[in-house]
Amino acid sequence: MRLDKFLKLSRLIKRRTVAKDVSEQGRVWINSREAKPSSAVKVGDELAIQFGQKIVTVRVERLTESTRKEDAATMYTLVKEEPYRAEE
Repeated sequence: MRLDKFLKLSRLIKRRTVAKDVSEQGRVWINSREAKPSSAVKVGDELAIQFGQKIVTVRVERLTESTRKEDAATMYTLVKEEPYRAEE
């Protein structure tokens, strides 16, 4: 599944166009590698997403082509949240 689609379906990011923009800005990593919107996401991958001044890391638990709002959170497990520190 494409990264931008996963971010939208899991509701980590509300809109696919926003997920695409965030990925293009270099604010999403898959398994510690910078990811593009078209990057493939697989079960077991760890995604790190920079939201403003924090980085949220999640593990992909399942992939579905569509999901209800109530089930979206079951697509991933929160691994950690940490403050973002710009590399100097």
